[in-house]
Amino acid sequence: MDKVCAIFGGSRGIGRAVAQLMARKGYRLAIIARNLEGAKAAAGDLGGDHLAFSCDVAKEHDVQNTFEEMEKHLGRVNFLVNAAGINRDSLLVRTKTEDMVSQLHTNLLGSMLTCKAAMRAMIQQQGGSIVNVGSVVGLKGNSGQSVYSASKGGLVGFSRALAKEVARKKIRVNVVAPGFVHTDMTKDLKEEHLKKKIPLGRFGETIEVAHAVVFLLESPYVTGHVLVVDGGLQLIL
Repeated sequence: MDKVCAIFGGSRGIGRAVAQLMARKGYRLAIIARNLEGAKAAAGDLGGDHLAFSCDVAKEHDVQNTFEEMEKHLGRVNFLVNAAGINRDSLLVRTKTEDMVSQLHTNLLGSMLTCKAAMRAMIQQQGGSIVNVGSVVGLKGNSGQSVYSASKGGLVGFSRALAKEVARKKIRVNVVAPGFVHTDMTKDLKEEHLKKKIPLGRFGETIEVAHAVVFLLESPYVTGHVLVVDGGLQLIL
């Protein structure tokens, strides 16, 4: 089976670190982001014959077209990483409905749509592996992140249910749940204050999460699992 992996949200942050690690391991990659130039830059940095695509994961037509293009130019996708995500942190009473919808559409519906699109090829080839990137706040909740927590908590329930649905087809579905990691999403947080609450005493690096993602992608007897990568933050939340 060819090692073809689609990484949604692969142009930056955790997704980009996953791409760098998988490129070194010999995978052929599709780097997908809403911004095509960003995706092209990330793919170009990897060297080799990796390709870039633009896609809004919240739009089913976009997702379907992207999978058709990937299959045409790379072959059937048998590994899928969903790392695209947004946050609009605010107390619920101050949160605009459109911000609720955008988070749910990108963080939850988007992963549902990409998983659905990936199923056809994976079922046909009787095998595949999916890792959805969640968050520790999807398991524990966090004040000021009720909608983001809901989107990531929903991703866990979705992934476990899908794992049950497709296990007989030799398709595995798992979740990585990071804590505070150095990305664009966390650059404005008060790191000095927050890291005092983390047992390991620091924010994580994207490559540390990437290793967990690749571990789950390649572990043939693990499915329906949530792997927390948070420096021990869940122990005190």
